[in-house]
Amino acid sequence: MRDFFAVRGVLEVDTPSLVRRGVTDVNLATVTARLDDQELFLHTSPEYAMKRLLAAGSGDIYQLCHVFRAEERSALHNPEFTMLEWYRLGYSMDDLIEEVAALLDTAMQACGASPRPLRRLRYRDAFLQCFGVDPLEAPRERLAELALEAGLTGDAAVSLTRDGLLDFLVGLRLGPTLGQDCWIALTHYPASQAALAQLDPEDPALALRFEMYADGVELANGFQELANAEEQATRFAADNRERAMRGLPQRAADEHLLAALAEGLPACAGVALGVDRMLMIATGARSIDEVIPFTIEQA
Repeated sequence: MRDFFAVRGVLEVDTPSLVRRGVTDVNLATVTARLDDQELFLHTSPEYAMKRLLAAGSGDIYQLCHVFRAEERSALHNPEFTMLEWYRLGYSMDDLIEEVAALLDTAMQACGASPRPLRRLRYRDAFLQCFGVDPLEAPRERLAELALEAGLTGDAAVSLTRDGLLDFLVGLRLGPTLGQDCWIALTHYPASQAALAQLDPEDPALALRFEMYADGVELANGFQELANAEEQATRFAADNRERAMRGLPQRAADEHLLAALAEGLPACAGVALGVDRMLMIATGARSIDEVIPFTIEQA
């Protein structure tokens, strides 16, 4: 992986694992830590710090590091895992999708596996194919019915937001069908799930966000990056409102990231890739436990 970036002139960087701000994203549970009388957090991704470097003029960068996410333990999740994250100046979402597929092919060949063809599939089209409903226009009640059919409990079906129901359906039904013998880039997510991505100028109901799948496993999450500090602050505030609705703790917005965006983030696209999951695909492993030396139970 380092050779892959070296020949492309992408700089390796190192940012803190212990940070002063958690993430507002309602789908991510941050691991907290104490330092004297301060509450700190183990990063869920190096994204915020890397964007500060980009705004300071670093140019193209990547980082290979351990990240931490609480409340995640399964065949695909260990609370501590390895992430590869990189940012490319001047790249569009489509440009970055091509590079992600090239990186994955490089990893496959290094492990003795075969490269795979790349396919793109829009979120809306995939949802229509799998469920027969439009994810942007279907009534919430219909999404709740589909989620109940997929195994969601009645209480959760009532309490989850529209996006929560969409996430459940993608995670339980749609995602596991994607990427059989190929790389699938699931693109153009609903604008309500933009996170840190730009909206599509051709259709503001959609975001320039993608996820890469193989063998039904989500491997990577990427954005054509939002560079508007005011819009990002608005999204952080919306996250905290949803956190309040779900009874989750509030998370202060990262003022350093917002300051960097205000200073000026260069036009770029970025992606975070789960290295352990990639190794699972490359080696045919059925559990993340097979590709990491120490699980959380053995730590």
